[in-house]
Amino acid sequence: METNLLAQQARQIWNAGLDAVRSKRLMLENVAVESSDSETMLCIDEQRYSADSIRNICVVGAGKAGAGMAAGFEEALGPKWLQRWNVHGWINVPRGCEHEPLQCIQLHAARPAGRNEPTAAGVQGARQILDLLRHLHPDDLCLGLWSGGGSALLPLPVDGVSLEQKTAATRYLSAVGASIQQLNAVRTAISQVKGGGVAKACRAKRLHSLIVSDVIGDPLDVIASGPTVVEPLRTKAASFAPVAFEVLRQFDPQRKQIADAIWRHVEQRSHASITDSGRPESIVNSIIGNNQTAVDAAVAAAETLGFVVSRFASESSSTTAEEVAVTIADWMQQQLSLVPAEKACLVWGGEPVVRLAPAERRGVGGRNQQVALKVLSELSSRSISVQRIAVVSGGTDGEDGPTTAAGAMVDASVYQQAADLHLDADDFLSRNDAYSFFAQIGGLLVTGPTHTNVCDLRIAIVDVR
Repeated sequence: METNLLAQQARQIWNAGLDAVRSKRLMLENVAVESSDSETMLCIDEQRYSADSIRNICVVGAGKAGAGMAAGFEEALGPKWLQRWNVHGWINVPRGCEHEPLQCIQLHAARPAGRNEPTAAGVQGARQILDLLRHLHPDDLCLGLWSGGGSALLPLPVDGVSLEQKTAATRYLSAVGASIQQLNAVRTAISQVKGGGVAKACRAKRLHSLIVSDVIGDPLDVIASGPTVVEPLRTKAASFAPVAFEVLRQFDPQRKQIADAIWRHVEQRSHASITDSGRPESIVNSIIGNNQTAVDAAVAAAETLGFVVSRFASESSSTTAEEVAVTIADWMQQQLSLVPAEKACLVWGGEPVVRLAPAERRGVGGRNQQVALKVLSELSSRSISVQRIAVVSGGTDGEDGPTTAAGAMVDASVYQQAADLHLDADDFLSRNDAYSFFAQIGGLLVTGPTHTNVCDLRIAIVDVR
């Protein structure tokens, strides 16, 4: 089999996984208007809403998949029902995604492309969403569209805490080793929208959220920081405010690193009496796509191409990109030693972490590029034949770190180009500079914005027949 065909097949399998979680497709699979002689129903996931019971439909949301989700919703309803239900709304999306041609829903560029941090534009959009929610009629239906990246795209600190203070606190806690759960507890405790804040502002009786998950296991309170996930009253004593207070005490015991305004608010909220607040009578949160959706589609595509497929479980949140790459190299080495040989494919989802080099040495790259580069390094150090292998590692959102690439690919051609240019893979690895490495040899995986986000997808194929 020709090397370029192997690379094409690896990319074809990867694309099949991506296509299965395109946000417009997911919406069309989960939203429909069904009419009979007696009644018309709006079907959202497994819920059915009588057309006559809906006064207006307000759509709000945030996330990398927001533009495609909005487009899919409008297409599913069609012009007649968009007008009948006075569909309107506002969704915060990354810059570059706001140009999706929509009829009724406003897309707002809430942050620059490739910069996953909250901005003043995001705050503006969050305020607009809350204003829409607070003016809804009880008989309106509110639809939430949430996806990965929604947390940074929907920032709105509580009164008295500035966006700059919140951002500085997040950066500090991240730098000193706070876990993602600890970071989320602090961010949620000082937010007007996270942790059910959107639901509490909604004056419609019915709120239904459709969610594209970028978190393994699909924890509703973590995806986009759970804007429509309201905890039962009985669990509030163990909620994020007391947890956030303990996080601040652990990482800033002298109260010198994190703004006094944040300390005061978290402390007051953690000791406040437990009270309930207004919320819609019906709140439904539906996962319509996740990493498993992409993995399943990639497996099916590989089997159609005749590969014997190995499916690896998603790694833990602490697994490094280098550890993932070593496992891929181990698998390829094992496959190459089999007698008789198989036409084999490994499909693996998840989202590993990258240990960052000091800022003064750090280059440009992302976790998927780091995975691919470490695979290349392992191939070289183990003297593994590269003529019958291909590897693709990419983020389904089309972004991999602060770069224009979704990830990177490795095959015999890429390997040879690196050798011809005498590029030292381990040197680039140590500096987190995988983008610069692959940019020189044509190994970058570039998709542009995909309007979805379900973590990463990795494909490795071996064919020695």
